[in-house]
Order: sequence, then structure tokens, then C-alpha cells
Amino acid sequence: MPQIRPITDLRNTNEISELCHTQEEPIFITKNGYGDLVVMSIETYERQFALVEVYKKLTEAENEINQGTPLLDGENVFKRLKDKYAKK
Repeated sequence: MPQIRPITDLRNTNEISELCHTQEEPIFITKNGYGDLVVMSIETYERQFALVEVYKKLTEAENEINQGTPLLDGENVFKRLKDKYAKK
């Protein structure tokens, strides 16, 4: 469940920091009753950013499929990568 806190709670930085790390999700900060800021731990930010990148790549792949780009055989691709990068 998302945490929603008034901006005055930012005075207690240790509590906000602890919440960010224990809840592992963003904390929404309000100002005068309206959304103003989002605060989160670096780990949560990196996880969210990684998910955005995955979704972006999936969208690109779907667009390529819809445009008729020929598909590659997964086993052949992994074999070529292994042959190229595996230590000999």
C-alpha cells in the first residue's frame, strides 16, 4: 500500500529514509493536500528504472515483429554468443 505523507514529515529525514528502505516502494509527498514529490531509496529507483528499460525493450521487440522483421532462432543465437564469448 503506498505511503502518502505531508511535506512537513520531511523534517524527520531519518524516519523517511528508514521507511523508504523498509517499504521498498516510493513515498508520495503532498503539499497543501496535493501531490508534490516522490521519495524512494536508490535501490527502489534502480529496480523501477530497470523495469522501465525491460518494458521499453519489449515494446521495441513487439514493434519489430509487427513490422515483419524476421525472427531469429534462439538456440542458434545463444550458441553463437557462447562460441564468441565463452572462454576457451
